[in-house]
Amino acid sequence: MKYMDEYRDREVALALSRKIRASSRRPARFMEICGTHTMSIFRHGIRSLLPAHIELVSGPGCPVCVTAMEEIDRAVKLAQTPGVMVTTFGDMLRVPGSASSLQNEQAGGATVKMVYSTMDALGLAADNPNREVVFLGIGFETTAPTVAAAIRTAHEQCLTNFSVLSAHKLLPPAMDALLAGGDLAIDGFICPGHVTTIIGISSYERVAGRYHIPCVVTGFEPVDILEGVLMLVEQVEKGRADVEIQYLRGACPEGNPAALALMDQVFEPCDSPWRGLGIIPGSGLKIREAYAAHDARRRFDVQVPPAKEPAGCLCADILKGAARPVDCRLFRKVCTPRTPVGPCMVSSEGTCAAYFKYHTDETA
Repeated sequence: MKYMDEYRDREVALALSRKIRASSRRPARFMEICGTHTMSIFRHGIRSLLPAHIELVSGPGCPVCVTAMEEIDRAVKLAQTPGVMVTTFGDMLRVPGSASSLQNEQAGGATVKMVYSTMDALGLAADNPNREVVFLGIGFETTAPTVAAAIRTAHEQCLTNFSVLSAHKLLPPAMDALLAGGDLAIDGFICPGHVTTIIGISSYERVAGRYHIPCVVTGFEPVDILEGVLMLVEQVEKGRADVEIQYLRGACPEGNPAALALMDQVFEPCDSPWRGLGIIPGSGLKIREAYAAHDARRRFDVQVPPAKEPAGCLCADILKGAARPVDCRLFRKVCTPRTPVGPCMVSSEGTCAAYFKYHTDETA
């Protein structure tokens, strides 16, 4: 409770907490698969409002964190290429690759620019016609439509010096991969509101039906999350495995058809490597042949050798929900926000960053 923002509805949160405690009899483990949910759960002390037998565990919901190290190495290699300007969102600058990071390359004289949108990167390409401007495309279905729009705009405006290194990920295949092995005990998913505004719920319905596991699409305020947990508890207690939407003010069952059509026009699904989960079939987005001129993988030599996780780093297990940051011997000692070893400590939505900032004995 001590982290509950004074502007939140304390009485509603306490009422939901009481209802969860009254309704829940079976032990349950719910996984949130959104970095914004992870941070909100810690920031507002949500775990302290739940009974001890209800566990919240963080999954692969941070797009920066699940980006394979090989993709970072490709971006570093592009930054080392004469005449290339690499553009990316802020968190990606500090993620360590095998031997360097974009921030290190920038400090060494490479042209690496932080941007706030893909259209900013497109503007840099227009303003620098003698440079190759590459945007590092990271993110789930929420950001992919904006990148698709930039690629289509570059194509229409004949900006031949703009390309994208696409490392986009699709979230439902990762949910499937988490459950397919049968080793991870998950009783329900807290599904991301923002992703669902784009894709709708049909993909979750396939996961729920295949593995008989409830899914609730939840908003990001404390009351949203608590109500989402209550909805999951009620499903578990009744033996149901449905997909429900708590976040009705933002998400609808069909998603955003216009955004989906734009994604489909520019991208097509492909097998993709995830940090901690390996290669997941159909979980990535590659640029279609019609837009090949804006595909950095085709324009440049970005082949890199397989990368290995840093010694002692548990990011891979943390992203699968198989370990907590406090289980890692590097946490708070070698690995800190100032000296991150793995991406889960770098990203503002990373599980390790959340633990570092908010973790106490009561929030374990």
